[in-house]
Amino acid sequence: MKAADTQQILEELNRNYVRAAQDTDLRWYGENLAEDYVSGNPDGSFSDKAGFLARIGRGSGGAKYAAENVRVHMVGDVALIHSGFRATRPDGKVQRGSYTDVWALRGGRWLCVGAQFALQPVA
Repeated sequence: MKAADTQQILEELNRNYVRAAQDTDLRWYGENLAEDYVSGNPDGSFSDKAGFLARIGRGSGGAKYAAENVRVHMVGDVALIHSGFRATRPDGKVQRGSYTDVWALRGGRWLCVGAQFALQPVA
């Protein structure tokens, strides 16, 4: 596969990762998170796949999510996606942060194996 094709695939996966969080799309996560997925949460805790799905299942509360300044960094069959993050709440308040998702090429497809989230206080 060409590097440009891989880049496009990973950018699309990133867009859908953010969209799935906003839309509470647990099916998408179920298909695209590895069984051994681990999430580092803003409060310093860690979640496995089931814990992450439970958190996402509570919904976005009507916030609109956007990734900003997305960077894809390839390291062999692993990709790190670094991005800024903006959540605009229904009351207009904005929360910013960043995340790094780790994707691994397994069995011919990219699966997210880990994520680390950091959030700033609501503005």
